[in-house]
Amino acid sequence: MAFLFAFGIAALVIAWLATEPFLRERRRRRLRARPFPEAWRAILRQRVPLYRRLPVALQRRLREDVQVFIADKDFIGCDGQEITDEVRVTIAAQASLLVVNRERGFPGLNTILVYPAAFVVERLRPEPSGVLQETRQVLSGESWSRGQVVLSWEDVLAGAADPGDGRNVVIHELAHQLDQEKGFANGAPMLERHRYARWSHVMAVEFARLREQSLAGQPTLLSDYGATEPAEFFAVASEVFFEQPGRLSAEHPALYDELSRYYRLDPRAW
Repeated sequence: MAFLFAFGIAALVIAWLATEPFLRERRRRRLRARPFPEAWRAILRQRVPLYRRLPVALQRRLREDVQVFIADKDFIGCDGQEITDEVRVTIAAQASLLVVNRERGFPGLNTILVYPAAFVVERLRPEPSGVLQETRQVLSGESWSRGQVVLSWEDVLAGAADPGDGRNVVIHELAHQLDQEKGFANGAPMLERHRYARWSHVMAVEFARLREQSLAGQPTLLSDYGATEPAEFFAVASEVFFEQPGRLSAEHPALYDELSRYYRLDPRAW
């Protein structure tokens, strides 16, 4: 009897796992079909200038993705930050740019924590002697592999306000989320199997180039922060891909091509 009961439970779990993706996609289709609130359109026009550059078809798709993102993710205010439609739409629109032509979205992301401004993070770091040293960092954003992103609202607004400076905290942290889908971040998000060799070669060459330029004190299109590790390089390069596509394509054509294939977009045409 116990065996039959356990077998029945297992069958129910398997059935649920088989139908859950279908139910989730059906729910998302319903969300995309809803009329987009006019107040949200006003927020897009005011807070996300990059939205106005998009072709009409991509604008429509982005609005649909914004509705799905807001319905799927929990927004939590920290240190007194109020979560309003302005906060949700401004963050969701910038995040959705990364997946506007990708079907997967952000399946592992569940929570957006929003601080009013830069926040302090305390961590223990090992010293060469082996002793753990407590350090304090002031951050504008952070991405966790447990499905959470932390953002400074002040920096969210600043990053969105100038869509041509190559600096955008939402794009940066959500690129990390894509990189972390496999459980860890290493600068190689989930790709078709045949594309890893080319991706690894291009990224390794470009990462080494940025490190050399950074150590030499040379001015670079990509932020020096991208030279710290491959995961940061991918996030920094993603910021520039969306905000300065013309320069990235001209100065780093192979890198631009890889990002264009991954995001399935060509922002130069916007």
